[in-house]
Amino acid sequence: MWVVNFGHPLTEDQRRKIEELSGQQIQRIIDIPCRFSHSVSFAEQTADLVDRIPIDWEEWQTKPIVVCPPGFAPIACCLVAELHGRMGHFPTIVRLRPIEGAATQFEVAEIINLQAIRDRARDKRMPSNK
Repeated sequence: MWVVNFGHPLTEDQRRKIEELSGQQIQRIIDIPCRFSHSVSFAEQTADLVDRIPIDWEEWQTKPIVVCPPGFAPIACCLVAELHGRMGHFPTIVRLRPIEGAATQFEVAEIINLQAIRDRARDKRMPSNK
């Protein structure tokens, strides 16, 4: 699996936990620094950011990719929309959480399949005909 990381560099413990929770080995980690200007459209900056990732159009659609999203929600939302367009589905993401009592350390809390969430929610769009 490939990990595209828009956050802080992943620790060895975080990498191991991602592998444990996903049941897959990490083959490649792509670290993408994510700093946006508040004076420029986030949509434009997101498209430019994703354009710079060394993944081609076919790999976006065929490789097992897990995303560590940026911590700033508006950027993360734009990124999910951009990736959905390129991948043809919602990405799977890594959620980090602070380690209680630790001095600003984070651990992997879960791997979230956003496409599965979307698919379940779609069933709630209309009342059932049952």
